Amino acid sequence: MSPGPVLVLGALSDIGVEIAYKFASKGYNIQLAARKLNELKFHSDGIKKKYDVDVKCFEFDALKTETHLDFIKNLDLLPEILICSVGIMIDQKSSQKIPNERLKIIRTNFEGPMNILSEFANLFEKRGSGTIVGISSVAGERGRASNYIYGSAKAGFTTFLSGLRNRLSKKNIHVVTVLPGTVYTKMTKNLNLPKILTTIPSKVSEDIYQAVKKKRNIIHTIKIWAIIMLLIKVIPEEIFKKLNI
Repeated sequence: MSPGPVLVLGALSDIGVEIAYKFASKGYNIQLAARKLNELKFHSDGIKKKYDVDVKCFEFDALKTETHLDFIKNLDLLPEILICSVGIMIDQKSSQKIPNERLKIIRTNFEGPMNILSEFANLFEKRGSGTIVGISSVAGERGRASNYIYGSAKAGFTTFLSGLRNRLSKKNIHVVTVLPGTVYTKMTKNLNLPKILTTIPSKVSEDIYQAVKKKRNIIHTIKIWAIIMLLIKVIPEEIFKKLNI
């Protein structure tokens, strides 16, 4: 018997695509969800051809929270594994000045994912099984001048996942928080990223698969980021604010 389906929210992101291929390679049927339904077909056909698994595509907009319940009702099957790869990054200086941009950062990285994962958590709890994976960011571990609006959204999402994990820990539901560090994607293509601190989407997808399989709670794709953020978090505020990083 094939394992239950894996639903990837934000399936057109670079990481989302790699996640879908990774789990399909392990025999999972796949549900792809994103705003641009027509673009999902390309990846759907590729996955079916390569791995001979069932792939379904669904339209999903994280910002349209009023549609989230209908989205779930329209799924052919309730997934066994739900992976949220929804996210957006907008330049900090731009978002400081433009209200719509900063609100979009907060809604896309926190409000939308929090709402849809909450709905699935209720259904998983009622069923008594399931895995929820949320891709957050090390940017949420301390506010920094260079990305504090994006970081604040991710901080909220990380805290949400932590609370959800605590709530569901005795309900046979596994919640994973993913803190990839910096990743080479379309979202970061204009940034000057240090190679030693940056990974690729396929590495993130492999780590997520292993975290699900081994029931890990929090993972850093690049291990050095765990050390870096630990050091950043212990710097006294009076010193930290002078660094302006």
